[in-house]
Amino acid sequence: MQGLRAAPPAAAFFFLLLSELLLPVAAAPGAERELNPSSRLAAGAARVALHYLNFQTASPGALQALGQVRKATLKSIPNSGHKYYLQFTTEDYKSGENAGSCLATVLYPKTKSPPVVNIKCMHTKDQKQIQEEDNTLYRKIKHQTKPIMGNNIPDSYGNIEPALEPVWALAVAGSSYIMWEKSTENLGYFMTQVKSVKQWIRKDDFIEFDYTVLLHEIPTQEIISCHMRLTWLPGRPLKVKYFCAPENQGLEDGSGMESGSAAGILHEGGANF
Repeated sequence: MQGLRAAPPAAAFFFLLLSELLLPVAAAPGAERELNPSSRLAAGAARVALHYLNFQTASPGALQALGQVRKATLKSIPNSGHKYYLQFTTEDYKSGENAGSCLATVLYPKTKSPPVVNIKCMHTKDQKQIQEEDNTLYRKIKHQTKPIMGNNIPDSYGNIEPALEPVWALAVAGSSYIMWEKSTENLGYFMTQVKSVKQWIRKDDFIEFDYTVLLHEIPTQEIISCHMRLTWLPGRPLKVKYFCAPENQGLEDGSGMESGSAAGILHEGGANF
């Protein structure tokens, strides 16, 4: 009896590649699958966890970026979605130095809702140092005699004026809420630029800015323009309201425009969401 023929090398390679790409869809209910830590799916889930953390922490001095994923496991949860179990290191967002390590789970629901994140991290930076950095940044902004305004941060050469670094740091923290909420299992985001920023003078202690930020969508390479209003006081949760539209469309065609005026700010995030 003639046995099965071995697949040609090229066909076998294509099959393995296709299996890897379709992994989230093909996972059996309740099954766990070890992922390559360097895979796009593992890194994407880790970044989602950090977007969530950076917004919840509400601290420009504690901003973290992904270092390296050490371990990643995918589990298909019946009637819920795909859940990632992650171990990864982090870097200080500004200096790039080692910032610690994290354990996280990220559940991408089957419903159209943001990823559900649980994350715990060990930080190398002292909490007192973080608070001092936040208070220094706050004083720099609050003591301005004129409202802060700026465009194209960083510039085309990647440079940020020292006077605008606090504005950039707050934009990263605030846009983390947008990126967490918009992320899916197959779409991720980076903030690439503050296109414009304007400070609103308040009579209370809070700081308030209007931003237009540009998000780079992965893997589509699309640039998403988002208007964001951010309110902050050290030690308090960030408050973020936003709406987004692709850069080549008017705001009235932007995502999430189910109702209301195009000038309205449609998504809102605070301490508990």
